[in-house]
Order: sequence, then structure tokens, then C-alpha cells
Amino acid sequence: MTTHYSNQPTGQQPYGAPERTATNNVLSIIAMVLGVIALLFLPIVFGVIGVVLAIVAKTVRHERLAVPALVVAAVGLIGGMVLGALFVSA
Repeated sequence: MTTHYSNQPTGQQPYGAPERTATNNVLSIIAMVLGVIALLFLPIVFGVIGVVLAIVAKTVRHERLAVPALVVAAVGLIGGMVLGALFVSA
């Protein structure tokens, strides 16, 4: 929206526009936490759930933090499996 006197924005959102709050990134944050947990504990379970949540956050909810969450969850999944293989074989 602009004022009648200039093209300066008023800072108001148009009627019916969704409010952008930090709660819009809930699935992404949960996916990141699960990715970190997957690095140490049960990577197959926590990593896969984190990747799925990050994909849902990206495709369905269009969250801003979905791509970093996908990266963290994938690294946790793969890194946890590699760490598990190193410790089991040692």
C-alpha cells in the first residue's frame, strides 16, 4: 500500500494477507533438530523423518528454512550411518 501523497510504502499489509511469524518454520526447525539427533542416535529413524519433514516444509508449506533443514537432515542421516559403520567395525 502507498500513501496518496507519495510512493512511499506505509508499512501496512493489505487486508487478508497472512502474517509472517517465526511459527511458519516449525517443520523446518523440527527437521533440523531431528537431523542433529540422527548424527548420534538411530540415524535411519531420525534422519529419514527429518528429511521427510523438510521435504513437506519445502513443497507444501513453502517455509523459508526448508532447504537448510533438508541439508542438515540429510547430513545427519548419512553422517550418522557413516559414524555407526565406523564404530561397529572398530
